[in-house]
Amino acid sequence: MKLKETLNLGKTAFPMRAGLPNKEPKWQAAWEEADIYGKRQELNAKKPAFFLHDGPPYANGNIHVGHALNKISKDIIIRSKSMMGYRAPYNPGWDTHGLPIEQVLAKKGVKRKEIPRADYLEMCKEYALSQVDKQREDFKRLGVSADWENPYVTLTHDYEAAQIRVFGAMADKGYIYRGAKPVYWSWSSESALAEAEIEYHNLVSTSLYYANKVKDGKSILDNDTYIVVWTTTPFTITASRGLTVGADFSYVSVQVAGDDRKFVVAEELLDDLAGRFGWSDFKVLERYSGSQLEYITTEHPWDSQVEEVVMVGDHVTLDSGTGIVHTAPGFGEDDYNVSLKYGLEISVTVDSRGIMTEEAGPDFQGQFYDKVLPTVLEKLGNLLLAKEEITHSYPFDWRTKKPIIWRAVPQWFASVSKFRQEILDEIEKVDFFPSWGKTRLYNMIRDRGDWVISRQRAWGVPLPIFYAEDGTAIMTKEVTDHVADLFAQHGSIIWWDWEAKDLLPAGFSHPGSPNGQFTKETDIMDVWFDSGSSWNGVMNQREGLGYPADLYLEGSDQYRGWFNSSLITSVAVNGHAPYKAVLSQGFVLDGKGEKMSKSKGNIISPNDVAKQYGAEILRLWVASVDTDNDVRVSMEILGQVSESYRKIRNTLRFLLANTSDFKKEQAVAYEDLRSVDQYMMVKFNQLVATITKAYENYRFMDVYKAVNNFLTVDLSAFYLDFAKDVVYIEAADNLARRQMQTVFYDILVKITKLLTPILPHTSEEIWSYLEDEAEEFVQLAEMPQARSFANQDSLLEAWDAFMTFRTQAQKALEEARNAKLIGKSLEAHLTVYASPEVAADLAALNSDLAQLLIVSELTISQEEAPADALRFEGVAFKVEHAAGQVCDRCRRTDVTVKERSYGVTICDHCADIVENNFPQAVAQGFEVKAK
Repeated sequence: MKLKETLNLGKTAFPMRAGLPNKEPKWQAAWEEADIYGKRQELNAKKPAFFLHDGPPYANGNIHVGHALNKISKDIIIRSKSMMGYRAPYNPGWDTHGLPIEQVLAKKGVKRKEIPRADYLEMCKEYALSQVDKQREDFKRLGVSADWENPYVTLTHDYEAAQIRVFGAMADKGYIYRGAKPVYWSWSSESALAEAEIEYHNLVSTSLYYANKVKDGKSILDNDTYIVVWTTTPFTITASRGLTVGADFSYVSVQVAGDDRKFVVAEELLDDLAGRFGWSDFKVLERYSGSQLEYITTEHPWDSQVEEVVMVGDHVTLDSGTGIVHTAPGFGEDDYNVSLKYGLEISVTVDSRGIMTEEAGPDFQGQFYDKVLPTVLEKLGNLLLAKEEITHSYPFDWRTKKPIIWRAVPQWFASVSKFRQEILDEIEKVDFFPSWGKTRLYNMIRDRGDWVISRQRAWGVPLPIFYAEDGTAIMTKEVTDHVADLFAQHGSIIWWDWEAKDLLPAGFSHPGSPNGQFTKETDIMDVWFDSGSSWNGVMNQREGLGYPADLYLEGSDQYRGWFNSSLITSVAVNGHAPYKAVLSQGFVLDGKGEKMSKSKGNIISPNDVAKQYGAEILRLWVASVDTDNDVRVSMEILGQVSESYRKIRNTLRFLLANTSDFKKEQAVAYEDLRSVDQYMMVKFNQLVATITKAYENYRFMDVYKAVNNFLTVDLSAFYLDFAKDVVYIEAADNLARRQMQTVFYDILVKITKLLTPILPHTSEEIWSYLEDEAEEFVQLAEMPQARSFANQDSLLEAWDAFMTFRTQAQKALEEARNAKLIGKSLEAHLTVYASPEVAADLAALNSDLAQLLIVSELTISQEEAPADALRFEGVAFKVEHAAGQVCDRCRRTDVTVKERSYGVTICDHCADIVENNFPQAVAQGFEVKAK
């Protein structure tokens, strides 16, 4: 027998190398086979409910890191809630309608307008469902636990029917109307867009300063006067019908030397404009307030048949331009609103594809709107005073990445203005994480216009509106309920397959249709109405779920998207928000803080991460970042997270290895533990409380930091550091060893549970080695409850003071090591010159201080410290080399070390252990390694 075999060196089959890429799929298959999700739901069936409603990702392409952040975050919440006493089902969903799928088919050569609509919609559906399957596998690979076999998909019959019922309820309350005001129009998508479908990029535009000749000056301006306007959209001059001024602004008429025309501009901008126009010599003739200029008319720059009227509007500023805004009511919301008050014609001179129409005039007809600048300049002639290139923020279609235009075309709107205050009141009742989300959503609702919900596309839920022969729109509750029933049975495709009369209730009549003829709306609904109806299609419809949801969690862009649309529809129909709390997360950026894109080559695929590191590393990364803000990720960052994972794994492996011979029935009661063991139990239960609170507040980063700090500082750097001198050295059933093993095991079991929401694969692997635990899977266990102890306050005070003392002692040992007085700390004899107070505190610990400080000999003296001692307040330290030899077994330097008759050189303490526990080896002698 070898002397090493008398040590209790921890043994475990739990590998140091995780091998996550290979092991994780096996664990996931085992969970699926055992129906862990279903069993968890059964266990929690009668517990209080917690409902997190999944915002549906769009079904197109493999998932990206943003998806991973989102789904892993939700999984952490659902797992933690499930283990903390809540029935927390997770019903995942997908958003499946909309333009991106149409674009995919177009790239494959499918021509939407050249094939039967039913065939086209079937192709869209098949593609969408294939993407659902692809993404579902991607999410499952991340270890996300959910009701994957019964997701909600926005194209299913039941969902479409529920969406129609939301529309019908809003229509019944008068919240749905048809209007022709300007909306965001994407010529690249040939459809109107909602605000949530817009993103802003810098755009270089040519701005023009030009003059409109006064036609009727209303005795204020002479007819040889020209009013100077500014535009950044030259094509809209074709539809210009007015000029808008600020009522209280001061305007001046100016005579320029060498020009017989007089010009009107805002006085505050005169000097700047004179420089732009090259007016080196001019004089101010008259001053007017904006309100004085109201109702003056001017000639259109090149169309004498068109008269433009001067109006007063609140949207005019003096930040740029001339202080007079060219107004084309068909191409801008402010223009439209002010023109409506003055009864101006709403002219739209651009078609759905961005091509100038006949109404623009023969010189423009057929041109693309963004290419008409040369024609505009030619038509303006000497009315053009200046042009310049400007870079400004401009709205783009978020899907096609092309600039949009504002365009007034008949659209269907959902009113926000009619019940805006109700929505704002509901926002005040919702909890937001982070808290600033409340202000952000509040301001968005406060400032947003009515919601354009119609789209001129094919792949989506049709607007369930009929038209009578006289053009009257029909969308009564009777009609929409009937359509919803039909959709529930057949799906929305029947809207295109059936005649209008077959879609209406039997025997339906309307005074506007004396001949009993009806037609159908051909527009579809905005996809944000699809997903914004999910509270009804899912939470309010599916058995086992509830409405309103306890939590909505999505990226911060959803304040103008899903959070917004869901809130509007829910308040409109039921008078309350669809959620009790909203948690938003920042965007995922690359390691340099730049947006990820294919062109930059900085995209990271979760599947690639899973193959290289394992999904567990991605999950740990999610827990490590502050998602209140934008977060960074790169393979280098994930490599650093992998190191953190390795530290967690190896620390828990040490606990596992050193409890392999420990049974739960051998646990020592808290009251019978040593003081230091009690201290560690108290510190750990503080960790339990911290983690519990962090999970409750969705602060995963706090979990990550707390666990790492405890494992690194409290365990590895202290408790486990000296533990080897107990658990390795002492006899297997020694009380001190069993006391430490009690603490080890308690921490191991509970921290495994605490880490399960974040690291389910690793936790499950550890759990498989804990044979004394009743649950087959750790995911079916309950979270530990933080314990409190009667003596914990005094214990913490005493041991926190010791930790300060320990830091001072370590500094003294480090200096001795640097001075070559000692090598390892076990070579040291440490003398502590303590004040009476410090000496009393150390004595009160009733602990083996030499063991705690990992020195071979420790002396506490109340004598005066020598001059070469390292001094601190109330205590000083002197380090000398310990007397004696090094024990071959415990490695302590001890005067009792000697060669024993059975062939080993060990100290008396080790000799007692060996002689009492290994009599055969003592009798036969140990194998001694040749020197």
